[in-house]
This record gives sequence, structure tokens and C-alpha cells, in this order.
Amino acid sequence: MTKAKPSRLTAIALAFALSTSAAGLALSLASMSPALAQVSDPAAAVIDGFDHTLLDSMKQSKSLGVQGRFRKMEPAVQNTYDLQAMMRVATSAYWTKMSPADQSALVAAFGRFSAATYARNFDTYSGQKFVITGVDTRLPDKLVRTQLVLSPTSSINLVYRMRQDEGRWRIIDVFYNGTISQLAQQASDFSATLSTGGAAALIKKLNDQTERLLHNS
Repeated sequence: MTKAKPSRLTAIALAFALSTSAAGLALSLASMSPALAQVSDPAAAVIDGFDHTLLDSMKQSKSLGVQGRFRKMEPAVQNTYDLQAMMRVATSAYWTKMSPADQSALVAAFGRFSAATYARNFDTYSGQKFVITGVDTRLPDKLVRTQLVLSPTSSINLVYRMRQDEGRWRIIDVFYNGTISQLAQQASDFSATLSTGGAAALIKKLNDQTERLLHNS
């Protein structure tokens, strides 16, 4: 089976400056292994659960097909990403000019596009794994550092920026190799569309991109 290429995975090395955990928590984790201590952090546990869902989708990639992988990943994306917060930042001043209906439609379109991107790009499994390597805290956010291990000699570093939303830690940005912000890249792309066609144009663009991801070979 062909290994997923890093160049394809960067498309979703999805987005979200940040560094002290409570002394009591540090003491309670001192006797644990580093991996267990990291995953026991509530923000890291969310990423760990998402990674397990993604790996499961990859392992079943052939039987599921792209549509099946999309159906598996869409609820995981909805539950793990703070899509509204991300769109509010990515659209900047345009957000407050949109009607509530357009805001809701845009968040929905972005969620579907994100899930479709995972479904399209993570389309094979050949022993890859995700490893949480650390958690840094800088209130109000946490950075969950993760490696996507492609082979014994190749890996991709991902940093998930997370913030609590109604008591749950959710992703608000992903940094590829520690520096490339998904959210900043999307903000630049969205701005050009919003400036010429407004919310309707961006909603259509995201929906069209989703359809291409799900139906093109």
C-alpha cells in the first residue's frame, strides 16, 4: 500500500503563543510516563481521541471510500474544532457584517470542507501513527504538540492551539512544523473572496471545493 505523502498531508495540517501548568497537576503526573501524563491533560485527550478516529478512518480507507471517510470524520471535526471561532477570526471584519444566517451557513460549509479534506488526503494506511509529545499552557490557551510519524525516519510536527468552549477544549488553529498557521493561510484566502463576493461567494466556494474533494478521482 502506498504511503501518504507529506506534501498531501500539509493541506490539512490544520491551525491554531502559549506555557505553565499548575504545580498540583505537575506533581500528580510526576509518577506517570511522559506519554500517559500528556494524554491525561484534558486538551491532549481531545486530540488523542481525534487522532484515533482519523487513524481508524485511514485503516478502513478502502472499504469506506472517500464518502465513508467523510461521514466518519465530519462529526469528529464538528466536535473537536471550534469552527465558529475559527471562521470569526479568519473572516475578520467581514464577520460582523454578515447576517446570522450567513454566519451559520459559512460555519457549516467550513466544517464540511474540513472533513472532506481529511477524507481525501488521509486515504491510506501503512503503519502511520500520531504521538503527543507535549502540552504547553499559556492562558487561556493550550498548545498540544503532536507528531504524525510516517516512517521510522520521517515525521510531520503539528501543534494544535486549543481553547475552552463551554467547558470543552477545542481546536482553534493548527501549526504545521510549528510555524505555519492554517488559520492565517485561510484568512488570506478567504479575504480575497469576501472582498469581491461577500459571504455568499465564500460559502459557494467552500461548498464547491467540498464537492470536488468528495467526487473527483
